[in-house]
Amino acid sequence: MKTQRISGPPRGFTLIELMVAMAITTIIVTVLVSITAIAMDTWNRSRSELRATRQAKAMVDSMARDFEALVTRRGNAFEWLSATCLKAPPGEKLVSTNAAELIFFSAATDRYDGEIGINNKKDKGGDVSCIAYRLNYKDPIDKGANAFKTFVLNRLLVNPDNTFNDLLGKEDLTAAFANYTGKLDETQNFLCENIFQFTVTFHIEATHVTSKTDSKVVSVPVIVGQTTSGQMTQTLKIKGTGLVVQVTDSTVTPEELKAGRIAAMAVSLTVLTDYGVDQLRKRPFTESQKSEFLAKNSYQYTKLVQVPSM
Repeated sequence: MKTQRISGPPRGFTLIELMVAMAITTIIVTVLVSITAIAMDTWNRSRSELRATRQAKAMVDSMARDFEALVTRRGNAFEWLSATCLKAPPGEKLVSTNAAELIFFSAATDRYDGEIGINNKKDKGGDVSCIAYRLNYKDPIDKGANAFKTFVLNRLLVNPDNTFNDLLGKEDLTAAFANYTGKLDETQNFLCENIFQFTVTFHIEATHVTSKTDSKVVSVPVIVGQTTSGQMTQTLKIKGTGLVVQVTDSTVTPEELKAGRIAAMAVSLTVLTDYGVDQLRKRPFTESQKSEFLAKNSYQYTKLVQVPSM
């Protein structure tokens, strides 16, 4: 017996079927949008961290090379290094937490524009240059009304000839360097940007007398910072007669610290993301918002550099 199939008009979707299909489609689209947003956020954070790493590397590598070739001489009254915490740190809506101005002598490898030993008129045989670092808040290129301000670190290298004529053999290096201060802020001396703060810690080896017949060498880390409490100082200088530094609560006496030597220095810096720098121009910050903002929009880097024996 054969069953005959009766064909009729095509059957459409019911309202319930359409609603179920729309719900499934909405869920899929929501999941895709969420995944895309997470992927974009991860990509932006990775990109920001990579750029911050490049900025940090440019700074610490440059400073490490300069300090590894630090030049000092004992047995004279001359000043060889000056590290001073800026009394008015740079910034506008958010001010840098710490910034030091560094002036010192070094056998820099990029003296004479890097053309050392080449048979030309640039290299006149000098090997000691004066180098200065300073943090500022400005546009590294444009100085007009449309300036795009950020935290900028500049580095000035004074070639050996001018160093010998104007800066070597001075009892007050900061005063002697005053004629070069304006050049330090020039565009060609731009090193890197988005450096919110940098702190220099000098590790001083000093001989501490423990008794009339015994002594030991101790390492005293001295931070060039805003206050002079603890092992912090607003100014540290290396002179031919010893170190000039004001430190309280130290494990050594001021006389022992003055006779010590700097064995190493550590550079600690905070690099802002591009998004963070953009936010600095758009909104003010309360005291409670500063730490949260920096935690989300900055990265921390530290490098220890060994310096030549004094």
